[in-house]
Amino acid sequence: MAAFPNLNSDAGLKKLDEHLLTRSYITGYQASKDDITVFAALAKPPTSQYVNASRWYNHIDALLRISGVSAEGSGVIVEGSAPVLEEAVATPPAADSKDAADEEDDDDVDLFGEETEEEKKAAEERAASVKASTKKKESGKSSVLIDIKPWDDETDMKKLEEAVRSIQMEGLFWGASKLVPVGYGIKKLQIMCTIVDDLVSIDTMIEEQLTVEPINEFVQSCDIVAFNKI
Repeated sequence: MAAFPNLNSDAGLKKLDEHLLTRSYITGYQASKDDITVFAALAKPPTSQYVNASRWYNHIDALLRISGVSAEGSGVIVEGSAPVLEEAVATPPAADSKDAADEEDDDDVDLFGEETEEEKKAAEERAASVKASTKKKESGKSSVLIDIKPWDDETDMKKLEEAVRSIQMEGLFWGASKLVPVGYGIKKLQIMCTIVDDLVSIDTMIEEQLTVEPINEFVQSCDIVAFNKI
């Protein structure tokens, strides 16, 4: 049995919105008296801040106008609300039902087959919200150690490092560096950097910036020595 606090409070609306994140109805797989109980407990439609609750409210409101709700449901408790009377969930008056039937015959309306513009917009907002939330949770940083080798012992290593650090982009932070002897008088630059995983690809940076003009005037090759998640 579903239970909610006062639905005219922020806490109640938040609880309802979270409940409807993965559900189309309050209980079960079709509209029932449980939906009407919750619907009746709301003093006014939920604002767009509560995407899932707003989508559900508009859908139930449309059902009540067109066909009514008759399924029993499995029970729901809403703090501060009175039981819903039978008349509140019955089908609309005969005249309204006839009008609805005529409209269905003329326009072949399929309530569950087509979404209204409001429902489509709410669904898109919900998907965007979930995607943004997931991306935020998955975003992380990594520490990378790179070896950068010059062409020969005559390469100006100071200018080489300046050229490397001149690469600036969102999510890239250069750190400490040192020169490490390789042999025959040649030294390589070993440099640390921190990256935001969702914003920077080290492989792409090496291929498209560190080893192309004008930096390749100093850089012969680059190797990733260590790559660690922070």
